[in-house]
Amino acid sequence: MKQPLQITFRNMESSEVMEANIRDMAEDLDRFYDQIMSCRVVVEAPHRRHGQGNLYHVHIEVTVPGANLVASREPDLHHEHEDASVAIRDAFNTIRHQLKDYARRQRGDIKAHEIPPYGRISQLHPEEDYGRIKTSDGRDIYFHRDSVIEGHFDDLEIGSEVRFSEEEGELGPQASTVHLVGKHHLVD
Repeated sequence: MKQPLQITFRNMESSEVMEANIRDMAEDLDRFYDQIMSCRVVVEAPHRRHGQGNLYHVHIEVTVPGANLVASREPDLHHEHEDASVAIRDAFNTIRHQLKDYARRQRGDIKAHEIPPYGRISQLHPEEDYGRIKTSDGRDIYFHRDSVIEGHFDDLEIGSEVRFSEEEGELGPQASTVHLVGKHHLVD
């Protein structure tokens, strides 16, 4: 870590045991991902409940190049957090998972979801069971009635927006599947 670990206890006495546990877990994070610039941990006992123990809230902020990662364990959602060490462990597990995802994105292991090809119906020939799609990049793609998912061929109109999967056919590019987009536009 580039900056020293910051640990804060709110509405409770600090504990050497908890602090040592937090330092150990932060060192594990630093070994797991060596680009951590800073780490801030806040352990809070937000309120006292009559007849029941405190539910601890743990908030961890980790700064890495290009991002701030945050893990927060809310006490009212996790009754096992009457034990501060469990709340701390759960928060560190969450931030470790976020670091793992961040590292995979940095390496390029997680691919961005591509928007499937889309276009608008430019021709319909129901008597011959086919139509044509004008793609967003101006190409003309053939499709057959059987390519239209869920049998919506009869619902298509000239200008209907569709998304499709393209393949090479005997006479050029064709759509192997065609989905009517409807109200949920991909583009204007």
